[in-house]
Amino acid sequence: MTFKTLSSTWDIVVIGGGAAGFFAAIRCAELDPSLHVLILEKARQTLGKVLISGGGRCNVTHACFDPAKLITRYPRGGNELRGAFSRFQPKDTVGWFEERGVRLKTESDGRMFPVTDDSNTIANCLRDSARQAGVHVELGASVSSVEKTPQGGFSLEVRREAQAFHLQTKKLLFATGGDRKSLHIIQSLGHTIVDPVPSLFTFNIKDKRIDGLSGLSVADATLKMDSLTARGPLLITHWGMSGPAVLRLSAWGARILFEKNYASSLTVNWLGDYRLDSALEVLQRSKDWHENARRKVSSQPAFSQIPSRLWKQLAHFIGDKNWADVSKAELQKLARELTAGEYKIQGKGQFKEEFVTCGGVSLKEVDFKTMQSRIVDGLFFAGEVLDIDGLTGGFNFQAAWTTGWLAGNELGNR
Repeated sequence: MTFKTLSSTWDIVVIGGGAAGFFAAIRCAELDPSLHVLILEKARQTLGKVLISGGGRCNVTHACFDPAKLITRYPRGGNELRGAFSRFQPKDTVGWFEERGVRLKTESDGRMFPVTDDSNTIANCLRDSARQAGVHVELGASVSSVEKTPQGGFSLEVRREAQAFHLQTKKLLFATGGDRKSLHIIQSLGHTIVDPVPSLFTFNIKDKRIDGLSGLSVADATLKMDSLTARGPLLITHWGMSGPAVLRLSAWGARILFEKNYASSLTVNWLGDYRLDSALEVLQRSKDWHENARRKVSSQPAFSQIPSRLWKQLAHFIGDKNWADVSKAELQKLARELTAGEYKIQGKGQFKEEFVTCGGVSLKEVDFKTMQSRIVDGLFFAGEVLDIDGLTGGFNFQAAWTTGWLAGNELGNR
């Protein structure tokens, strides 16, 4: 079927050929094979984010099977997803793919990948399932406008290159991620849009204390910014700081950092849960140990969790001294440096190619039992087009699978 001969009337049109869009289309088409279902994708291939996620391995979901715990991984949308996860959660995602011959494996940090370690396995499974269910997919098709018709359906103006085409559909699903053009169309239909801003990004920090330490990591650090705290592994990079702790803080603080134009004070505790007084006790014992008297403070870390190169640079901020020559004030200074070092965030970087935003369709205007609009009958939403975002680790895909499945479930039970 070519664009010119494409049918002008459909039961269901899904705008967006990503994870959520495919999952919804497959679900409704499998529930009711008589439905005419169309996916419109503006890119030249479908499932682009699936293909690049997890370094090309596709982090499908996370092995967290308790909805109450699962929702704590979502800076925005957790409350709304709790009921949704009771109907379709990671365990159901695993079962869905296994029923189609795709087995998943769980890594030590809970992330789940196909056993093939190849994102094409997931993309091909979704494409094959859609084709077998009779879903039609149109590539390079950009929706330029949507209007509600007097009959209760929707009229879409679709463009591909120089061609324009009008489609009619009874029901419409937006699964377009953070695409601003689509959000503008949704707003024109009467919905409130929470302005999208980046989430999940690294911090640009220029500081002598970490200069030249690119690639060095600390297994357990605690970061604080304003009222927010994040704990976990921290990685020093050429441009500043990255790693799970930074990504968590960037997600929870996405709007705060946006409002500050990505310039903020960051407090780093390189010792995880050590307080100033407990760190000072360890430093005092190192000073009091007689064999240390003539040794340089910088020669060996007093804490096993601190890499020696980082310790050397932090220790030099009290001078190149032997333990015996360090004053109480200098021990205090070093303890503060280790447990509450102040750094300046001077910008943001992206987290690999997996660009995630917070913002989108206001969650108050969506019924999370069906993913249908509370404002426009027959209008549905799934995936990142909603004001939902999760931490890194498969949580954003799980929100896509869940909201896509719920939307498809409702669309297929007409």
